[in-house]
Amino acid sequence: MTAHPLTGAHPGCPHHTAAPDPVAPERAVLAPGEEPVQRVRDGRADPREAEAFLRQYHRERPEAGPVEPRLRQALAEIAATGTYTHTRAELVFGAKVAWRNAGRCLGRLYWQSLTVRDLRHVSSAEGIAAACFEHLRQGHNGGRIRPVVSVFAPDRPGCPGPRVRNGQLVSYAGLRGTGGRVGDPKNADTTALARRLGWRDPVGEFTVLPLVVQERPDRAPRWFRLPEDTVHEVAITHPHLPWFAELGLRWHAVPAVSHLALEVGGVCYPSAPQNGWYMVTEIGARNLGDTGRYDLLPEVARRLGLDTAAEDSLWRDRALVELNLAVLHSFRRAGVTMADHHTEARRFLAHIEREDRAGRPVPADWSWLVPPISGSATAVFHRYYDPVPGALRPAFVARLPW
Repeated sequence: MTAHPLTGAHPGCPHHTAAPDPVAPERAVLAPGEEPVQRVRDGRADPREAEAFLRQYHRERPEAGPVEPRLRQALAEIAATGTYTHTRAELVFGAKVAWRNAGRCLGRLYWQSLTVRDLRHVSSAEGIAAACFEHLRQGHNGGRIRPVVSVFAPDRPGCPGPRVRNGQLVSYAGLRGTGGRVGDPKNADTTALARRLGWRDPVGEFTVLPLVVQERPDRAPRWFRLPEDTVHEVAITHPHLPWFAELGLRWHAVPAVSHLALEVGGVCYPSAPQNGWYMVTEIGARNLGDTGRYDLLPEVARRLGLDTAAEDSLWRDRALVELNLAVLHSFRRAGVTMADHHTEARRFLAHIEREDRAGRPVPADWSWLVPPISGSATAVFHRYYDPVPGALRPAFVARLPW
């Protein structure tokens, strides 16, 4: 396998003499206590991380041959340029292992099925947006959701890679203020950024945000409207409660996360959107149920005739179950892949057994594996897990601002 042709400086950005555009400085997107965090800075590869990764790759892929010739080549390239270029096979392996290492993910049983799109040669904002739209088409796959990652150009010394500024490739606009909320408050900052860049669509409850792409820090971000065939939404109804349709709820089908960087062997790929498929509680309990999101539990409870003035009526719990049942029913009826938390918890334990047979530990964050409803009734609740080392690589990591 020959090295990827992306070598040397990023086209048109050898020095970055211009100041970053003041319209929209990027902020780190970090959950409380989130680990791991981006470690590669200034695009310079650590030779020790490069060596550790290449030895792991050749150990797990013996058909790649002896590691020493490749290691000498990579270290010489780092000494000459400050970084090195992964072969396509190394990139594919690194992205898959990053999913395998994702301590907060319950769906790691499928890590080897990940489709890796090598887009390191794509550098323009238009090209990146078009590639992200194709990602959504491939990920949707007619409703049979396919795990996909699209890897764009890495950071190199003096040449930061491009960035998708949205948290997900598909997300809903949101406004928040003293008068309440409209849409998804989680995306208020991205909505404000799109507004500053010229996007003027009226914001409703489920208004799809444009994709915002920034080629490099000395250029202003640009926004791109998502084509209709890239946004597949599921209307939420209930199998037994006809009034649920009156709520007008819906959610998009492909959860393509785009705010994390991919670090492989000392190289940081700052834009590597990736998707699996939704677990029902991500939408039913968190996106639609959280007080900081759509906050629908009081309305669902009211329509169920529950006493919301008394905590001991357990109205939140009962509303949560019905909301999640509606989401799961709707996705199944629409023919869109969705997992329930009980099945996925059992599959995660199967993943642990498989990895144990391969002699590999499975670090995991208990607080993220246990679902937000019926936690103690799932198979992942009643056990301990190896802690997630902050230095574990390859990994999808919290991206730091320029």
